Amino acid sequence: MVLLGQRAARSRIERKLVMAPVLLLLGVLVVLVLWFVSIYNGLVQLRNYVDNAWAQIDVQLKRRHDLIPNLIETVKGYMAHERGTLEAITKARTDAMKAHGPAEAGPAESQLSGALRGLMVNVERYPDLKASQNFLALQEELSSTENKISFARQAYNDSVTRYNNKIQTIPSNLVAGPAGFSKRDLFELKDEAERAVPKVSFA
Repeated sequence: MVLLGQRAARSRIERKLVMAPVLLLLGVLVVLVLWFVSIYNGLVQLRNYVDNAWAQIDVQLKRRHDLIPNLIETVKGYMAHERGTLEAITKARTDAMKAHGPAEAGPAESQLSGALRGLMVNVERYPDLKASQNFLALQEELSSTENKISFARQAYNDSVTRYNNKIQTIPSNLVAGPAGFSKRDLFELKDEAERAVPKVSFA
């Protein structure tokens, strides 16, 4: 009877010794899964912030693109000799509207800003145009839109920087690569001259 009790006790100890590594392995696996899920969810959240920030820029760019035909129609009657300037704006607007994503939109919007600056410089030679109520209203709307684009661009670039930092740093880069999270482009203008907001004030 004592012998049977000793065998049973030994058997229980052996089972515990076999189960200990299995339980330890299961515990490690649970921790790893929770860690992966936590990092993955954080990356998804950051990616969604980037997408949302780009959508805000896109709304303002569309508004800008929609204002330009009205601006051209308003100045066309006054600036009959500035056909090249108006054609440059129309072409730059078309190119900007075709651009997809920040990598394409940055250079295209820079080109459009340059064309608009050219127009605004030429407007100085037309006092009747500068006094037109329609032109003044469009000028104010364009200026407001340019400011909104600038703020939206800053918010977008901040979101992209946070996202890019997260996917490139340890330990989240161990999840980002295999899970398909890739680096996003900043929304940048090409050079210092093109970084300036088009001047639309005629004080």
